[in-house]
Amino acid sequence: MWTCPKCERRFKNDNQSHYCVDVSIDDLFEGKPDNLILTFDKILLDVVEFGDIGVGTSKNTVIFASVKAFLILRPMSKVLDLKFYHNKELHSSKFHKSGKYGKKYYYHIRVKEPSEVDAEVVSLLQKGYTFSKK
Repeated sequence: MWTCPKCERRFKNDNQSHYCVDVSIDDLFEGKPDNLILTFDKILLDVVEFGDIGVGTSKNTVIFASVKAFLILRPMSKVLDLKFYHNKELHSSKFHKSGKYGKKYYYHIRVKEPSEVDAEVVSLLQKGYTFSKK
């Protein structure tokens, strides 16, 4: 794992190409409703239990990474969009959107309240985390 000295994001490869941005998590949640902030806090607490992860930001997203990025969280005006990848087709009523991208599948889950981050959502995110370590 390599950590960029400028933006402190973690990457699989040393000196991996990326765009450094000077955006904090607080910046991304500025003006967002309290329920989204509480929902993010719940996701963060659940995801750090998976193992050694790094949390960074890009222009519009919070990026959770282990060996590589496994969860892209986009704060929207009324919901949080959670995107992860897996090598197998998964089925869940929790998916807002899903599809195939090359040899892997992408999945979006949208949540707006901490109670929506239930055991099934956490289990799905953990599948993304496990896939990212391969």
